[in-house]
Amino acid sequence: MCKSVMHGVLMVAMVAMLGSGCQTIRDLCGTCKKKAEVAAAAAATNMPPVVVDVSDLLDSNEVATAQTGVPFDQLPVDANAKLDAVLFAYDSAMLSSKEQTKIEKAGQYLLDHPDRVMHVDGHCDERGSNEYNLSLGEQRAQSVRKFLIDLGIDGARIQTRSFGKEKPLDPAHNEEAWTKNRRGEFVVYIRK
Repeated sequence: MCKSVMHGVLMVAMVAMLGSGCQTIRDLCGTCKKKAEVAAAAAATNMPPVVVDVSDLLDSNEVATAQTGVPFDQLPVDANAKLDAVLFAYDSAMLSSKEQTKIEKAGQYLLDHPDRVMHVDGHCDERGSNEYNLSLGEQRAQSVRKFLIDLGIDGARIQTRSFGKEKPLDPAHNEEAWTKNRRGEFVVYIRK
């Protein structure tokens, strides 16, 4: 909990310093520097940044690992979970109503199987810098995670990861491929 508070204070300080043009706070913390780069990239594309509650962002993996005793990716994968990927618009982490239906199905699967936990993996298309896409992928994964929590799923059962543009579903360089690659994927594990 103390770590969450410290991250929150550091984030507020970073935003304040970034607003005043001070470089010092960005030099102190790699995470803050990355967030400053993401904010600059969002401003350059005229897209409003997606705001994710810091309390949802910081401790999900630590809490979940503490509950299961092991990181999720060391648990057996549930091959029976056939959940569709959530697709996103270009440069966005907003959830459309069509995509929310897919998340509701994933949430119902977790409710029906209380011994299951999941990763939500955020992915992006090839456009944009590595740093920007890693951040956007995390925002996408966090948007899905927050929706699942709002459905009543214990947040400790959901971890997020971002792969940015590193794992494209379709390697082509066109809009059809990019549409497939802007996604949040569910990986379900069986808790022992």
